[in-house]
Amino acid sequence: MPAVTADTLTLPRLEPATGRARTVKSVTRGPQGHEGEGFPVTRAFAGVPYQDLDPFIHMDQMGEVEYAPYEPRGTAWHPHRGFETFTYMIDGTFQHQDSHGGGGIIENGATQYMTAGAGVLHIETPPEALVMSGGIFHGIQLWINLPASKKMINPAYQGIQGGDVELVSSQDGGALIRVLAGQIGPFTGPGKSQTPMAIAHITLAPGASVSVPWNPEFNALAYTLAGQGTVGEDGPGTSSAPISTGALAVFGEGDRVVFTAAETQESRHNALEIFLIGGQPIREPVVAYGPFVMNDKAGVLKAMEDYQYGRFGQIPDDAIQPFHHRGH
Repeated sequence: MPAVTADTLTLPRLEPATGRARTVKSVTRGPQGHEGEGFPVTRAFAGVPYQDLDPFIHMDQMGEVEYAPYEPRGTAWHPHRGFETFTYMIDGTFQHQDSHGGGGIIENGATQYMTAGAGVLHIETPPEALVMSGGIFHGIQLWINLPASKKMINPAYQGIQGGDVELVSSQDGGALIRVLAGQIGPFTGPGKSQTPMAIAHITLAPGASVSVPWNPEFNALAYTLAGQGTVGEDGPGTSSAPISTGALAVFGEGDRVVFTAAETQESRHNALEIFLIGGQPIREPVVAYGPFVMNDKAGVLKAMEDYQYGRFGQIPDDAIQPFHHRGH
């Protein structure tokens, strides 16, 4: 799980957070499934009440899987309206193209934001070279809601290379914090979204602990990409909870979130890997149907009608398509 890495002893230090540690409300595990043309995913938010997720709608861990040649899969062209997507490629490569001119390669710790807004058609699929060779594929896709006032804004695309993320170390160098979006303490990530939020990928060495300052107006969710340890802090009114690969921890209110890696980790990664997200709750009704996220049923029906009548833009003449090798 390389993503973007660095020598923590050479990085700026995140001062230990003060204030009230957030309690751990729940720890859940999502079911396995398949997306698009058949790539494996974990439905990270399954079973979690929407009021705990708001402003987030949906999150898949894509992989981690090592494909044999001709096995890699992506999605065909499909629509979205009413929200933003955030894609983070830890291992492997995806190529993206949409009906409003956005597109690019997502690999090696890169991220992309696609504001679907009023409506967009897009595709995310592994390039021909990866399909032919096979290889490791691992990433995250997160859906971020838009408030009613922004549901119908113009679509937009933002691609950020892995080398552009903000890299920070815990005070003792035991944790590497990649600030992908928003602000954590004095450090700001490059990603910009319509909904205020913060996103970080944290790697903790065996036995390391980190206390991360967190906007008290944001919710806080931590997904375990790999490894084992605990979330939360033992103390008056708070307690820690065990986590391991595939666990989603939902935090309550407070000023900081705490993570501790177990002394012994799985040999494959030898670290606790945390994907930490939080945002400003929108607190509006949500009606979602497939790729459409609106405020009511009428909005969903209008989205379906507009899609059927070609109002989400046109697939470009030079459109990329899923690569299928003959005979496979």
